Amino acid sequence: MLVQVRDNNVDQALKALKKKMQREGIFREMKLRNYYEKPSERRVREQAEAVRRARKLARKKAQREGLLPGKAPAARPGAPKPGGRAGGGAPRGGGFGGGPR
Repeated sequence: MLVQVRDNNVDQALKALKKKMQREGIFREMKLRNYYEKPSERRVREQAEAVRRARKLARKKAQREGLLPGKAPAARPGAPKPGGRAGGGAPRGGGFGGGPR
């Protein structure tokens, strides 16, 4: 794997290298090789990963088609927060806080 260092900027090159390694799955491979994994355990793990991927894909498809609610859109800076009080004011009491008796 090759990464060029431009303008003597090693930090940027290191960031690019880490991103390439992440994309290639090298970190994951190293983590898996830390210990021996029996072939039966490997099959079980890979099957579970496949099921997880299929469910995620189905969930994304359902969200695109409008069958499931998607993630909440990112809040704009300066916009009022949903469910927030307009007046602000003092925080509400409740719970087991150390309020006055």
